[in-house]
Amino acid sequence: MIYKRNILMSSLRLLAALTAFSGLVSPALAQTQPMPLPMPAPVPEPQDRPFPGSLTVSVDATDTVHHVMSIHETVPVPKEAQQKGEMVLLYPMWIPGDHSPTGVIEQFASLRVQSGGRTLNWKRDTVNVAAFHIPVSASTPSLDLHFQLMTPIAPGMGRIVMTPSIVNVQWDQVSLYPAGYFTRDITVQPSVRVPHGWQIGSALRAATYGDEAHFNATTFNTLVDSPIYAGRYFRKFDLTGPDHVPVSLDVVADDPDSLDATPQQVAAHQNLVRQATSLFGSHHYDHYDFLLALTEELGGIGLEHHQSSENSAAPGYFTEWDKTFPTRDLLAHEYTHSWNGKYRRPADMWAPNFNTPQRGSLLWVYEGQTQYWGNVLAARSGLVTKDQGFEALAYMAASYDNQTGRQWRPLEDTTNDPVIAQRAPLSWRDWQRSEDYYVEGQLVWLDADALIRKLSDGHKSLDDFAKAFFGTNSGSFVVSPYQFDDVVATLNSVQPYDWAKFLHDRLDTIQPHAPLDGLTNGGYKLVYTSKPTSFIKASEAARHATDLSFSLGLTVNGAGHVGREHWISPAFKAGVVPGMTILAVNDMSFTPQRLLHAVTDAQKDPKQDIRLIVKSGDHVSTVSIPYHDGLRYPHLERIEGTPDRLSAIYAPRP
Repeated sequence: MIYKRNILMSSLRLLAALTAFSGLVSPALAQTQPMPLPMPAPVPEPQDRPFPGSLTVSVDATDTVHHVMSIHETVPVPKEAQQKGEMVLLYPMWIPGDHSPTGVIEQFASLRVQSGGRTLNWKRDTVNVAAFHIPVSASTPSLDLHFQLMTPIAPGMGRIVMTPSIVNVQWDQVSLYPAGYFTRDITVQPSVRVPHGWQIGSALRAATYGDEAHFNATTFNTLVDSPIYAGRYFRKFDLTGPDHVPVSLDVVADDPDSLDATPQQVAAHQNLVRQATSLFGSHHYDHYDFLLALTEELGGIGLEHHQSSENSAAPGYFTEWDKTFPTRDLLAHEYTHSWNGKYRRPADMWAPNFNTPQRGSLLWVYEGQTQYWGNVLAARSGLVTKDQGFEALAYMAASYDNQTGRQWRPLEDTTNDPVIAQRAPLSWRDWQRSEDYYVEGQLVWLDADALIRKLSDGHKSLDDFAKAFFGTNSGSFVVSPYQFDDVVATLNSVQPYDWAKFLHDRLDTIQPHAPLDGLTNGGYKLVYTSKPTSFIKASEAARHATDLSFSLGLTVNGAGHVGREHWISPAFKAGVVPGMTILAVNDMSFTPQRLLHAVTDAQKDPKQDIRLIVKSGDHVSTVSIPYHDGLRYPHLERIEGTPDRLSAIYAPRP
């Protein structure tokens, strides 16, 4: 009976729905369905017109104890807003270089708005939470804004930007701007106060220096593009190249000893400027400041700007030079962005303000080719040796050749990852893929370079593409957007070939292996041996981890905590997952050395599996890994009888 009653009730509900739709249900049975409320009026769209008057933005960055920056900003109120009765101010959300809406609106606090001493009650937009509606009238000539940036106190809260010795001021985090205007049309007069005696590095130039620096008036675009490093321990190195355009390395550090650079180390950075300007045959800055923090306290960063870059490295960057080479391509990468990413920019990544969504379909050029030149320029300049550059290339090639996510997801789709994941940790990065347009993009461009050299019998190379594509309009700051067809056309002007197919094959289709033709055409092949390279050893030491990515398929730190792991690797198949802790190896308490010995012992005895006791939360279990192929580490090996084009690529230009 219950079964029949349920069928009857379902039939009645279906009949009521059908008759209601056709308008045949009686008023007693009909029920009004909910409808959505109308959306609020949209925030004014940006228009290319000058904003009347100038903003002032004054930042007090002295409270390093509480990690709070206090800001006073003044904003003129245009007549148009006075007549409308409302002015809308925006907090920047789409930050160039992040490729996603990463504005730290959650750190914005304590907003007070006044005009002529009278408090105005602001209201946040209910849809666009980075927009603030402020009532104004003909008697509101300007707005006085007071607010704070509650910067992270601990790493789990976000990136640390204030420490006892260093402050990193990013202007997008400490300013509001008026809606309805292209930000290039808004003038700003910025200033910053730092702790007494600290020195400042920035692409901004100041009319007055000291504890409070008043910078020259600039546009809002340039302001956001010109962050500040201020430090208790500070040193500036002159890197100006043969074109006599000023370039400097502005270094802040946790302690004074970290600033002790040798003349040879400074010379390598000077060579970077020479090699880059030789490669691109141009510059797109009046001056350039490498901002470098040598720190364990400030949050890590590598972020490009037109006339500067924000970089961080270990305190031993100079003082332990033989150990820090795996990360020394960072400055070369960010410097390359002055040409590729800032001057030449994908058309769908140019936006009129900092709250207009961007699209990243060409990030494999913006970031991928920059990754390529970063690795090459680091070797050409002497920041790393050629062998160190080759070892880094071998590791990256092997990592992406062994990646399983390429079985379902094409490379081009990963250009959406900055918006999809916003660089949050992933459970299975190897299977999900992430922003692979960086390193796999590097391999694509190596493939292109080696192919151009092969087809032209060594007369042409990707260097010619770089000069033709990025070297136009030397001295101009005006962004030059491009699209896919522009990239193809320039490649064809260098060396005729079906470059559109070449790129589509590598970007848009499922490829079971990484693009390694660049190695083959370059005269090398990827091989594996039981000995780690110096690159892997230095990387392991820096990360305090043991890298078994190409054998068991995982990395593990000194305490046995499992980090990155390959999908469908021997460890994966045995039930080991990231986040587990290895307690014991073959009936002995865990140490990294015992795990390495277990791998080599299992290779000698095919009947001996690798036994682990692992812990996940409160759960302890035993797993057995039937792996017998020994330790495997990637290397590049010369292909006998072939031209050594790869060495030519990494060789310094005269």
